[in-house]
Amino acid sequence: MILQSLIAEFEYEVESTRKLLQAVPEKDLSFKPSPISWTMGELAQHIATIYYWYVGVFADDVYDMAADKLERGSAGDLKATLALFEQNVGKARDAFKSISEEGLQKQWTMKVGDKVVLGPLPRAVVVRSFLFNHVYHHRGEMVVYLRSTGNKPPGLYGPTYEDSVPSKL
Repeated sequence: MILQSLIAEFEYEVESTRKLLQAVPEKDLSFKPSPISWTMGELAQHIATIYYWYVGVFADDVYDMAADKLERGSAGDLKATLALFEQNVGKARDAFKSISEEGLQKQWTMKVGDKVVLGPLPRAVVVRSFLFNHVYHHRGEMVVYLRSTGNKPPGLYGPTYEDSVPSKL
């Protein structure tokens, strides 16, 4: 029951993430809102990368980010980031097929080398927090990046402000 609900949300939200990444303009990939922020290209690549982590969440009880060797390509190459996203969504879908309701209740831990940075937590909690909410958080950042560069973000949950109040812009 929980698994079916998580898969349904995943599939619904993948479409919104795809629309958002497709709205990122090549000309603004180097934009960063502050000296400590990622560039728009780095943020887009990070969003695409999160979908890869489903494999580690479902395949391993302890996932070591330091051992993760995902090839990402250049953050300045939007086509590569979009391809990375699609590739990782496929891997995430396959990972969902490998987990059961019981597996969602098993404890999972993330570490970086010897340092534990998340968990142990039930995998269902990890899916909601580390995977789903993590993507949602960064999608919100991307909307701000798009607006900051004069670009119109796509509507993710209905019309955008720009769609509903065009006369005020």
